[in-house]
Amino acid sequence: MTQTQVASAARRTRYPGPIAEARKHPHALVGQGFATDEALAEILHRYPAHLFDINLYDYDDEGQASLRTGTRGHLSGDQMLAAIQAGRLWVNLRQAQAGCPDLWQAAMGEFAKIQATYPGMKAVTNAGQLIISSPVTRVPYHFDASGVVLFHLRGRKRLFIYPGDEAHLPEQAMEQVVARQTAEDLPYTLAFEADAQVMDLEPGEALTWPLYAPHRVENLDRFCVSLSMDFQTWPTRFRNGAIYTNAVIRSRGGRPRFTDAMSTPELAARWAASLVLRRVGGLKSRIEHFERDFTPDAAAADGAGALPA
Repeated sequence: MTQTQVASAARRTRYPGPIAEARKHPHALVGQGFATDEALAEILHRYPAHLFDINLYDYDDEGQASLRTGTRGHLSGDQMLAAIQAGRLWVNLRQAQAGCPDLWQAAMGEFAKIQATYPGMKAVTNAGQLIISSPVTRVPYHFDASGVVLFHLRGRKRLFIYPGDEAHLPEQAMEQVVARQTAEDLPYTLAFEADAQVMDLEPGEALTWPLYAPHRVENLDRFCVSLSMDFQTWPTRFRNGAIYTNAVIRSRGGRPRFTDAMSTPELAARWAASLVLRRVGGLKSRIEHFERDFTPDAAAADGAGALPA
């Protein structure tokens, strides 16, 4: 093999970028007290209700997931925390950069250290969510339309990261996610497990993985807290825009080329087109509203109580 072929074989994704495979990094956020019960209860109590995603996943024998979503209701922070710790819930607090400013400022310092380990990586935007989740909860196979650094703060978590090739990450399915026609889930089969890179996270560890790499998550017997920091670089913005433009073209009967076959100028042109298409409503989102059918309750099965009448 040539040196170029060896480097290509080592990559876990067909998309270019500085991150070729999943890798752990140390971080110093745990000792600062961001994930204690007291701190979490206070965050949960004051966090805006419209920024809560409260999820409950079930799985069949083939690993296919079904989702129920809940509403925060009028629970206190202590009540919400108790329901998560006793149940089977996965709670995302979106826009953590605004909702948890002290944690976010500290995490940005840690992000800068991690970014410096990847030559050529330069984030132009950062955003994220605080993830507070029950013991033994699982999140199904999906991908993120951004780079991600997952800062683990409490509990034990296992991630399964899969190759970013067409078999595991069909670009037509990606188009539907980027264009908000579906949620983040991708087609999944148990046969994919043979291809997974498995990484266990302990508090004080952060994980990076290649752009778009499909992954799923399992909490290992303990209540977990993580900060998921999304970041965009100019190359990822170009590619996301091109994927969105491709989704619009395909919705109108076209057959666009996949983005890994496009040059940088072509990606940039399709990104520019996506700005116009989004402005004029090229594709209307189909996932703005989920029906919410429970409210967290520590005394209820799985932590999911009946909605108040």
